[in-house]
Amino acid sequence: MDLQEIAEHAADLLRAPATLEDRDFHLVAYAAHGDTIDPVRMDSILHRRATLAVRTRFERHGIARATGPVRIPADTSVGQLGRLCLPVRWNNVTYGYLWLLDDQERITPAQAAQAMPLCERAALLMARQARERDDLGWRVADLLSTHLDVRTQAADELTDAGVAEPPFTVAVLRTPSAEPLNPWLLPHSALTTVWQRDHVLVIPSTSAAPIDRARRLLEERNVTVRAGVYSPCLALDQVHEGWLRARVAARVAAPGETRDWRSLGALRLLRTAGDEALTQSTQTEGAERLLQHPDLAETARTYLDLAGNVQKTAQTLNIHRQTLYHRLRRIEDLTSLALTNGQDRLTLHLALTLAPHLKQDVP
Repeated sequence: MDLQEIAEHAADLLRAPATLEDRDFHLVAYAAHGDTIDPVRMDSILHRRATLAVRTRFERHGIARATGPVRIPADTSVGQLGRLCLPVRWNNVTYGYLWLLDDQERITPAQAAQAMPLCERAALLMARQARERDDLGWRVADLLSTHLDVRTQAADELTDAGVAEPPFTVAVLRTPSAEPLNPWLLPHSALTTVWQRDHVLVIPSTSAAPIDRARRLLEERNVTVRAGVYSPCLALDQVHEGWLRARVAARVAAPGETRDWRSLGALRLLRTAGDEALTQSTQTEGAERLLQHPDLAETARTYLDLAGNVQKTAQTLNIHRQTLYHRLRRIEDLTSLALTNGQDRLTLHLALTLAPHLKQDVP
């Protein structure tokens, strides 16, 4: 009997609409019985989770510590019907809640007791799933290890487990805090872990939905999210390199943005060496002098990004052409580089492209 079947059996047994949620109030399964519904049940089904206000209201009744049925009274101010909560527990740990709409309190204590074995079965299944997800998370973390033998063993174990089929996409999501995502809230095809403060997802390349879902879950914590992706990884033993490239893409992404490794251009150089080496290789004294003048640095970067097109540069910066010509002469004086010389332009363009990212602290 799986979790959906447990919800259906409970609804039939207690003759009431049933909803099974995990301990974070995310929907696991539900079953109808008649046409009774209220806004709380409807929101849980439509949005796959209860709202924070509902969670706070229900937890005031002590459901997180309860070992038996708990009555939740109706709240007419929000249209909430009365309901019965059956804690879903295994080995003294609460894994979720089985909710029965029961505004008329027709479910007797004896009937509720008959449903408790269903709750124990659900808790056992949820505990097993949590353990399996944790095990997968450790194996994904091993794929990112610096030790080749550890990566090889993890790839072999995941392949033998048949958890996913290549090709894979690797995604890195960066937030100020690396508190792990709840893997239950992601599609089963998504493998996830936290590694070196990165939220790392390994997913089939056929869908970006898990990345979008992970981003929304993180943004619900009221934090900024920078994301980077790399694909394709044709085998699990390529995930390590995919992660290194995806984290470069996340590093250069703006808050709220997702960058693809394939779109990075010269910024891919950030994968090839550390900041100090790249600074020594690409940042000339002239470029450093230019960077002390933000307006001129922006002018130079825009001019070079637009392949030296004077008209488009002036329009983009909203300045007169003569003003642009004056700035370009000042740029040449500061950098000791000739903007009419291809090699000089390349030197300056590379320095200005990399400079903002070389200044960032990289964990």
